[in-house]
Formats: sequence, structure tokens, C-alpha cells
Amino acid sequence: MALILPVKGILPQQGNNCFIAPNATIVGDVVMGDDCSVWFNAVVRGDVNSIRLGNKVNVQDGAVIHCTYEKTKTIIGNNVSIGHNAIVHGCTVEDDVLIGMGAIVMDNVHIGKNSIIAAGAVVLENTMVEAGSIYAGVPARKVKKVSEELMNGEIKRIANNYLMYSGWFKDAE
Repeated sequence: MALILPVKGILPQQGNNCFIAPNATIVGDVVMGDDCSVWFNAVVRGDVNSIRLGNKVNVQDGAVIHCTYEKTKTIIGNNVSIGHNAIVHGCTVEDDVLIGMGAIVMDNVHIGKNSIIAAGAVVLENTMVEAGSIYAGVPARKVKKVSEELMNGEIKRIANNYLMYSGWFKDAE
């Protein structure tokens, strides 16, 4: 059973049709929209500040979402995929974004819509990721614009697939 804990009397909230893996952890001031999924060993920790997830957000295996006490909230838009073992910390992520496996997104980063953060990228504090761009490397830098094919294909495909995958587990509940 997933670990869902209140912090200072605030219990995480989830929208309709969400899937939380049995060993995921969600604590504190976390509000999730509809059709979200939090996968195996993922942690969404709203203990020191608030975390808001839009609709159809998937937090893949081992990913961590956190924030900074009295400084930074984490706000994630709709149709966002957060790859396996990624760290998303105290930042804003607009709609239709893919954060690759093992990427690190630090405090006060703002990721514009229709963007991709490459696997293993480290997006340093206070970075503004231009909408429709791909950032890669350590530290992450813009490498190119997101093609129409990637924007309407890969980013949306992954978000939709994770909604489908979560449906496979609903029968087991």
C-alpha cells in the first residue's frame, strides 16, 4: 500500500482516476489533478512547501519531487512526464513537458511549455527554459528547438501511454 502521510495536518489530495504504486510515497501539501500516476519508489514530498500537479502528470519510478522551505514551491502543469530517477525541486514546469530519466531540475527553474529536458541533464538554479526547446548537458543548455513531430508525437505519446499503463493496475486494486 502506498505511503500517503499528512504533514502538519495537511493530507495529500488526488484527483479522479489517479494511480499510486504500492511503494510510492506522497506526503504533506500535495494536490494532484486528474489522471495522474506516481510510480514505484517515487517520492512526492510536500512537507516543507506545496507541490501542485496538473492533469495527466506521470512521476515515473524512483523520481523525487520536492521543494524548499519558505522559498520555493513546485508547480507542474498538465501532460507532464517526469522520467525514472529524475529530481524536480522547487521549480515551475508548464504544460506538455518531458523531463528525461535521471535529469535534475533545481530551485527557481521555469520550464516553458512543449519542452524537453534530456536524460541526465542538470538544469541549474534560476534557469529559464524557453518554451518549445530541448535542454541537455551538465549544466543544461539549449541544444535546439522541439520539432513539431516531437511536440505532437513523443511528448503527448508518453503522457498518454502512462495513463494507459496505470489502467492496467486498476484491475488489480
